[in-house]
Amino acid sequence: MTDRTKRAGGGGWGAAVWIAGAFALLAGLPWAASGRLPERVATHWSGEAPDGWMPVWAASLFPALIWVVLALGAVLMARRANSAPIPSWAGAALAFTGVFIAGTQASIVRANLDRTDWREAGSTGLGIVLTSVAALAAGALGWIAGRRGELPSPAAEAGEGTSMEIPAGERFVWLSRTANPWLHLIAAITGVAALAAALAAACGLFTGMQWAVAAPFLLASVLTLMFSSVRARVTDKGLEVAFGPLGWPVRRWTPQDIESSRAESRTAAQVGGWGYRLSGLGTTVMLRAGECLVIHPHKGAEFAVSVDDAARGAALLNTLSTRRPE
Repeated sequence: MTDRTKRAGGGGWGAAVWIAGAFALLAGLPWAASGRLPERVATHWSGEAPDGWMPVWAASLFPALIWVVLALGAVLMARRANSAPIPSWAGAALAFTGVFIAGTQASIVRANLDRTDWREAGSTGLGIVLTSVAALAAGALGWIAGRRGELPSPAAEAGEGTSMEIPAGERFVWLSRTANPWLHLIAAITGVAALAAALAAACGLFTGMQWAVAAPFLLASVLTLMFSSVRARVTDKGLEVAFGPLGWPVRRWTPQDIESSRAESRTAAQVGGWGYRLSGLGTTVMLRAGECLVIHPHKGAEFAVSVDDAARGAALLNTLSTRRPE
């Protein structure tokens, strides 16, 4: 297996935006609704009835500070234990904790909305249940994304060239990954904006088409994140190109589908921009300028993906495509 992946700092930027954005949401949500909240806000419940309160400023800052302490603690532990920007366990912890605290804050604000006294606050039971489900889902996605970002150690090296010799009884696997930190940053910013709009809607701060405010930001975040990183893998089954931190969607070609493969240097200007581009050169997944793995299928236009060690991947593909299927 070969891997000369250049690790980008997109995960670190995304984590920073997530931490800062969640802090701003936690601190800002009660202030945004302060005109519709009592001076003292119910913050603790015993069953259905509230039995504890805080002033609005404390209800804003207390959960925000708890979040910062927990988030920075997770990041510091991750940096000491793992060379990757954000390992899987830290991504899961940040996603779960951020969504849970933000959802809980939204539930508390909604329960106190338009009340004259904190003792009249409604129940947060349903909100906490929904928040717990959303937090578990976010944590699972963070774990899956982190696991896909952890690359295995190389087990074998393949020679450079247009093709390579594979000894009888052995199998070679080539793997490379590229990420664009700027696209990660855009995805994180639009994701925080979507969360802010959703929390505001859940608190009842919007009227009418309230959820339509969050939808464009959510769509932009998902699409940007989906095409902000790519993983290319060559095995005896052919070429597999997986997109995004979850490795979906995926494009596949068998060795028999590919006429030839090569490494070629391309720039964003040549292919019309960044991301998934269609141009006179065919389809290019352009995440950084420079070396690309380019395949020429028997049918259809060429496909290129900007990954490191493209010459080695092309050589392995050329060897596999000349083999007869077993």
